[in-house]
Amino acid sequence: MERSYIEEQSFEKIDYTLLPFPNGEYEHCIFTNCNFSNAQLSHNDFIDCEFVGCNFSNTKLLKVVLSDVKFINCKLIGIQFDTCNDFGLSFSFANCILNHSTFYKTKIKRTNFTDCQMHEVDFTDCDLSASKFDNCDLFNAAFSNTNLEKVDFKTAYNFSIDPVMNRIKKAKFSVSGLIGLVGKYDLEID
Repeated sequence: MERSYIEEQSFEKIDYTLLPFPNGEYEHCIFTNCNFSNAQLSHNDFIDCEFVGCNFSNTKLLKVVLSDVKFINCKLIGIQFDTCNDFGLSFSFANCILNHSTFYKTKIKRTNFTDCQMHEVDFTDCDLSASKFDNCDLFNAAFSNTNLEKVDFKTAYNFSIDPVMNRIKKAKFSVSGLIGLVGKYDLEID
């Protein structure tokens, strides 16, 4: 399979549901308002790239390299980030919809999630240490055997985290968010 090296290019309003995505290594590229829905991006490399306003619903990311990638205003529904190449895996999300995505067993320390909707996202066996969920909706997100040490949940909401089933040492919570830690105990808190 032939691979191209693409550097410092911008791609706008391309619909990759109509044509295959060109296989390659993309560095310092910006993708704006592109449609990757159900696309096959497997075995591509994205290094220091930005995706702005893109649709990634059900996109396949098998062995994809995502290193220092920014997702801004993107729709990333049903994405299996756990199939990405784990070497150098690092990204940030701002104003994104990540519903039904999975980060199962990924090591994504210091990841920033800002203003994201993350319903039913799977963080089982994930290392999220020192990450930040800034104003994120974590409704029915799964945290089990997850490393949440030093994670900032101060402005996150709708989460349910079992302190017994997860590592939460030095994690940050607001007083209003404490119900997300003790909800399983059916306590009445005023």
